[in-house]
Amino acid sequence: MAALQRPYALFVGDARDTLAAKTALGILAWRPDDCVAQVRLDGCKAELDLPVMTVDEARAAGAATLIVGVANAGGFIPPAWSRTLVAAVEAGFDVASGLHDRLSTVQPLREAAQAAGRRLIDVRHPEREFSVGSGAPRSGRRLLTVGTDCSVGKMYASLAIERALRRRGVDADFRATGQTGIFIAGDGVCVDAVVADFISGATEWLTPAASPTHWDIIEGQGSLFHPSFAGVSLGLLHGAQAEALVLCHEPHRPHMRGVPGYRLPELAQCRDANETAARLTHPDARCIGVAVNTSRLSAGDAQAYCRHVTDTLGLPCVDPMRDGVEALVDAMLG
Repeated sequence: MAALQRPYALFVGDARDTLAAKTALGILAWRPDDCVAQVRLDGCKAELDLPVMTVDEARAAGAATLIVGVANAGGFIPPAWSRTLVAAVEAGFDVASGLHDRLSTVQPLREAAQAAGRRLIDVRHPEREFSVGSGAPRSGRRLLTVGTDCSVGKMYASLAIERALRRRGVDADFRATGQTGIFIAGDGVCVDAVVADFISGATEWLTPAASPTHWDIIEGQGSLFHPSFAGVSLGLLHGAQAEALVLCHEPHRPHMRGVPGYRLPELAQCRDANETAARLTHPDARCIGVAVNTSRLSAGDAQAYCRHVTDTLGLPCVDPMRDGVEALVDAMLG
């Protein structure tokens, strides 16, 4: 997709609560310097630590892209948002969204953008075609985050690893494969919208040959053990050609997200399956550590859980948000 122009104003609309603005929250958490303002409608219940501005005020403050940072059930664009989005393009903004509905399907917005010469960017929908994957070896170093389930922290772990590498002076880039990650990175490919035959090829395109010391940190999606999303996960594993995998997990989930009949796999089982799949295109691929989301555990229980995982698997285990990821980076570079 076309690169997003920075900085951003985050549109949180009439979000019913802070969780509904999770896209905006993710962008603000990882790219705070790119965020100038939030734009709200009456009744908005989301809480963001950003100045509240009108679209005209945000444009005058230097923002270039208005990002739809709120998600709703079904991913649609409500009529109540239309006036603000139209005002944004008339003020000189590009408008970007990760919803299922395309911005261009809103007729007043499409006409206003055409008249103003502004872009409507739907990051969920690729704007180019991809080749099928080749599996041909390519230079550079790559790490892919994988998971026992969906929404277990693969994006956060990937971003934390990129940040830690850069602090050490290592040439590294976060490669986004989902809509929030794309907003954070400024570009990427939303692989869940790529036709299945081309997922591995899209991932090869996203992570091309690079210098021998360069690391691409690739955001994982789904899980090989999730009956709904395993296909996307497998395509990423083959296209990433990653030498290093980080296994992401949230302890104590009762079942796979959205499918109560499926329990999460054991960590060792998930590690082995991902290593086996990854070795199709990188024979030396191996899991170098575990990243866990322990937000539901006390600090003491979280530390005990990480020690148990390390003792069981013989791999470093951290919560990226509580502990940092230095132990994972040591394993990558060691």
